[in-house]
Amino acid sequence: MSKKNNWKTRVGVVYSTSNDFSYEQAATEEVSTLPPGKQSLRVQMDNSSRAGKQVTLISGFIGTAADLENLTKLLKTKCGVGGSAKDGSILIQGDARDKVMSILGKEGYKARKI
Repeated sequence: MSKKNNWKTRVGVVYSTSNDFSYEQAATEEVSTLPPGKQSLRVQMDNSSRAGKQVTLISGFIGTAADLENLTKLLKTKCGVGGSAKDGSILIQGDARDKVMSILGKEGYKARKI
């Protein structure tokens, strides 16, 4: 089976009798990254659905996945902890809200603690 013509990803096409039919999916555009001064980030501590472990959650980032990964790497190295970027938000292990707020402020991001 060809990956190009995967039937599970076809939305709205039921059947085609044409032999040379090729379903084209709509291309998803990645949002361009806003400058740090225009970003409005929210920093909060979260421990729900994480087996009681505390994490610092940074949400509200608007930009490309590569820029989100770069910001995640910067925060992880400056805080000296682990973390990850998932679904447009950044997870930093432990309660590092004050440290994250100061780092984001130095980098020029507008952030507020929730």
